[in-house]
Amino acid sequence: MKTNQKTPLMRVQDISVRLGGREILKSVSLDLYQGEMKVLIGPSGGGKSTLLQCMNYLILPDRGEIELEGRHVDPHNARELCGFRQQVGMIFQDFNLFDHLTAVDNVSIALRKVRGMGKAEARDRAMAELARVGLSDKARLYPAELSGGQKQRVSIARALAMDPKVMLLDEPTSALDPELVSEVLVVIRSLAQNGMTMVMATHQMGFTRALADEVLFMQEGRIIEQGSPRDLLAEGSGTRTLDFCSQIIDVEVCTP
Repeated sequence: MKTNQKTPLMRVQDISVRLGGREILKSVSLDLYQGEMKVLIGPSGGGKSTLLQCMNYLILPDRGEIELEGRHVDPHNARELCGFRQQVGMIFQDFNLFDHLTAVDNVSIALRKVRGMGKAEARDRAMAELARVGLSDKARLYPAELSGGQKQRVSIARALAMDPKVMLLDEPTSALDPELVSEVLVVIRSLAQNGMTMVMATHQMGFTRALADEVLFMQEGRIIEQGSPRDLLAEGSGTRTLDFCSQIIDVEVCTP
């Protein structure tokens, strides 16, 4: 873990969220350090997706606050919020691509609309990011012409094009057929090994054991256990995390 660093890159402090009359998150806090990968696991409805969306202010918490590089983020300041979201990339379960745009245009549109890049420069950057995720040859295809794994890799390329300091990944393989899972995990593995700071909700336990710096087990809106994969997933540890994970059928990552 990167906890030898003095200051967290991102700090979540006492986040609470109530939706539909139910408290979804209950005073959740975490510190995320440069180059660290945290993995969120736990049963459905435990608050993992809500926490990730709060960390990008897609959902505004009722209480608590977020700091990035030691600075408090004011989600009610539109300019500040836009700048924050550029630095905190979000990858969703269902890709969220524009169906009417090609892969390269899906990646370049934010560079033009948000960053103000010229069309040629944005396209060159988009092509570089598509190459990074192994999709140079799919640049001119539309989402309907891509597999689920390819669509998810386009969404990762789109986030990377904004040069984020942090990546949030909400079960990025859950909507994929089993044979497509590995191609996405290989890309995420590469990002982790190259120092990208990430928080990822996943049920891929082989991936978690290999790459996570810290596992956070969430249930009923709280982090009830956290620690290294070695500690929480060790045979005989008796942790709630191990008990939960023993019930999961895992798809292992294939490393090329």
